[in-house]
Amino acid sequence: MKEYKLTDWLPTTKKEMELRGWDELDVILFSGDAYVDHPSFGAAVIGRLLEAEGLRVAIVPQPNWRDDLRDFKKLGRPRLFFGISAGCMDSMVNKYTANKRLRSEDAYTPDGRPDMRPEYPTIVYSKILKELYPDVPVVIGGIEASLRRLTHYDYWQEKVQKSILCDSGADLLIYGMGEKPIVELCKKMKELADGTIPTDIPQTAYIAPSIVALPDDVVLHSHETCLKEKKKQAANFKHIEEESNKYEASRILQAVGKETIVVNPPYPPMSQAELDRSYEFPYTRLPHPKYKNKRIPAYDMIKFSVNIHRGCFGGCAFCTISAHQGKFIMSRSKESILKEVKAVAQLPDFKGYLSDLGGPSANMYMMRGRDEAVCKKCKRPSCIHPKVCPNLNTDHRPLLDVYKAVDCLPEIKKSFIGSGVRYDLLLHRSKDDAINKSTEKYTRELIEHHVSGRLKVAPEHTSDRVLDVMRKPSFKQFEEFKRIFDRINKEAGLRQQLIPYFISSHPGCTEEDMAELAVKTKQMDFHLEQVQDFTPTPMTVATEAWYTGYHPYTLEPTFSAHSKKEKLAQRLFFFWYKPEERKNIINELRRIGRQDLIDKLYGRR
Repeated sequence: MKEYKLTDWLPTTKKEMELRGWDELDVILFSGDAYVDHPSFGAAVIGRLLEAEGLRVAIVPQPNWRDDLRDFKKLGRPRLFFGISAGCMDSMVNKYTANKRLRSEDAYTPDGRPDMRPEYPTIVYSKILKELYPDVPVVIGGIEASLRRLTHYDYWQEKVQKSILCDSGADLLIYGMGEKPIVELCKKMKELADGTIPTDIPQTAYIAPSIVALPDDVVLHSHETCLKEKKKQAANFKHIEEESNKYEASRILQAVGKETIVVNPPYPPMSQAELDRSYEFPYTRLPHPKYKNKRIPAYDMIKFSVNIHRGCFGGCAFCTISAHQGKFIMSRSKESILKEVKAVAQLPDFKGYLSDLGGPSANMYMMRGRDEAVCKKCKRPSCIHPKVCPNLNTDHRPLLDVYKAVDCLPEIKKSFIGSGVRYDLLLHRSKDDAINKSTEKYTRELIEHHVSGRLKVAPEHTSDRVLDVMRKPSFKQFEEFKRIFDRINKEAGLRQQLIPYFISSHPGCTEEDMAELAVKTKQMDFHLEQVQDFTPTPMTVATEAWYTGYHPYTLEPTFSAHSKKEKLAQRLFFFWYKPEERKNIINELRRIGRQDLIDKLYGRR
């Protein structure tokens, strides 16, 4: 393994700046996460990108916001701006469970300490920096800021909040994957040389004191209107989601008081060369030396994994991936992937096993529209719901080629697929028989050679009505995939498990739906482990339906379980097999008049 010096990481202190011979910085990045110099950690990617652009960059990870604020002062003022990201996860999802209980561990903090970041770090850090350096621009980005760029419902405060630009006092917000906008921002700020923040950069949002709407602009209902009328908040979201997933989107305007939030359209998807470049920076792939002998749980999870693409065209109603990364798949070249795999193999404790060779959805690599002109006109949030788009190329051969190339490397004993697999893509029948054969070959290759004993998939529910609200395929497809999985396992002499994920309390789901889920999963001999109570997070269709009571696309009333009692009653049915839950479940089924389901779960009494 290569021996690293302290200067191989981006500086985090004045001393580390001096070791590089720097007396001034161009950009200082503040992050709610520990600093891991790895392409899976956003602050490292942005820091390395700006370094490659010739800028002097430092990272201040997890600054102390409770003391005399020395962490915010120690590097002085940057020439261009302060950049802020709350971290790789939304801070509130990171901090609280779906029932709003404090989590015991923060995966992005040394030794999992849960007290190293505040709630809403984007707002807290931004306010501190604006107080200390009122004349220095503050730019916010990352998942927390990205998902709060417009009026949104906040589950943890139980109220509708303004754009995070208003609460943070930041000068500019970069949404989505930030490489393109931040490079353009630095270029323009260097040209202007007067500290002015340009407002014409794609994929950015800002507050304008007054602005005239252009004919192509999408003008949303104002923040104040949304506070009064839930239906209009729901109606807003349809436009927000559509513009987030269009190839050629419109500018979005939303009035807040006497000001206007302006969201510029996003950049087109990154090219393969641009994406490859993000992975070619001189990452050490290690946590900063300041964390010596400390465990960073999130790093332990991904250090032997390789991400092969960005984006997801699933459009699941409860998921924020497309809102942040977009629905268009951006895939790395095989050469770039192999280069990273070889770098992983050089890590000191690597034993020859890759934990994951995947992405947001493991088997979307290189998939895109056959005719790009059709995609440019499309505003569907999902390319596979309610049916697979006939323009979508679902060829699995490029992915099979990557698996084969990786497994041929002498350093690799086995590569596992730890990311979720879309079985609806594996069951889809194309008009092209060669593609169908590639799908069958991929399914067998995956099950026989890339499962570490357990394959994770996400049917999410058993009710087709609920699944339709979720934008997920019929449960019949899961049943068909399980038959294929079991058959291939038997033929190969394997004893692997299929691990399904399920969600309770999703909009559209009733207690009766959960009771029927219990019966169906019992009939399939599942004792569920991977389960989740629905957590309303900003920027999803499901959250808007949950809060407003209306589906954003139809504006039809949609039931959601809201009270703690309702939510716990739904969750209870996941655990029908636990003796301690049996009495409660029987009582609930009697209450809703479903003696037939008691008989199916526990037999006639």
